[in-house]
Amino acid sequence: MKRVQQIMALVAIVCCTLCCSNKDDVASSEGEINEISIIISDVLWNGEVGDSLRKKLAAPVDGLTMEEPIFTINQYHSQSFGGSLKRGRNIIFVEKGEEKDFDFKQDRTCAPQNTFTISGKNTAELLQIIQMHADEIIRTIRQTEIAVNQYRNEKAGLMDDSKFRQKYGISIKMPLAYNAVLKDDNFIWLKKEIPGGNTNMLLYRVPFATVEHNKDIINNIIKMRDSIGIKYIHGKDPDTYMVTEEAYSPYVFMTSFKEKHAFEMRGNWEMKNDFMNGPFVNYAIRDDKNKYYLIIEGFIYSPSSPKRDLIVELESIIKSVKFI
Repeated sequence: MKRVQQIMALVAIVCCTLCCSNKDDVASSEGEINEISIIISDVLWNGEVGDSLRKKLAAPVDGLTMEEPIFTINQYHSQSFGGSLKRGRNIIFVEKGEEKDFDFKQDRTCAPQNTFTISGKNTAELLQIIQMHADEIIRTIRQTEIAVNQYRNEKAGLMDDSKFRQKYGISIKMPLAYNAVLKDDNFIWLKKEIPGGNTNMLLYRVPFATVEHNKDIINNIIKMRDSIGIKYIHGKDPDTYMVTEEAYSPYVFMTSFKEKHAFEMRGNWEMKNDFMNGPFVNYAIRDDKNKYYLIIEGFIYSPSSPKRDLIVELESIIKSVKFI
């Protein structure tokens, strides 16, 4: 009996070791940020099904004045889908089959990986599936891309966030590449230099009334942003300062941030009395415990470069915030 128990214990150890080994040995997925591989025939891709996929997955990003698609789409035939393509982070299979179906699997051949399968007996059924599940696909891929950016930031090195903990009661995964440009008792401006420009993060607090006065949320946040720009964000020449661009109406969404009520604004900023401008994403997070809104904003100045992936990078920093 004792011999049997010893054998069973040995088997359990071996199984556990193999499972752990397999988990550790899972290949890392590949691909650029916001990139999708769609495995689909030319007939479907060049018809209504392809049009529907492009309309949903390559729609313009909200908040950018120059049109950029939500995702970069690459089409492949099933016969050519092999090798490194199977390690893509986001893969969509579209096929005509015997039944109407939608399937989603995570980490099928590597990690992180999202694999979606859309099937239908005819074009009408495929279009129905795309219509029903496009938002789910977009949301899932966006979450993955944010997580990948956060992982890359951690690998590159993070700033000591003790000052953020003391000042705002938060932890934040701020990359070491960011440097403080200006700070006072309630305001921090950090900047990272990139080829042809810079990316920026702002953190500050405002009373509830600043955002909620007369329930005019959009105008209140615009006024709040502009007051911060006038006070802190100045250009090289006298009387130049950052404001919300009037010619481009910002998008505002009511959302939830780590179980806290929040408003998300996306739009374009400009330098008053100058020619500088760029996109921004602003989160106003209601902190009921401390009786204020925490404002976290990322903005970009990079006139000659695409902005989509830079916005995702800023979002990944913002969404790393945890209240403590």
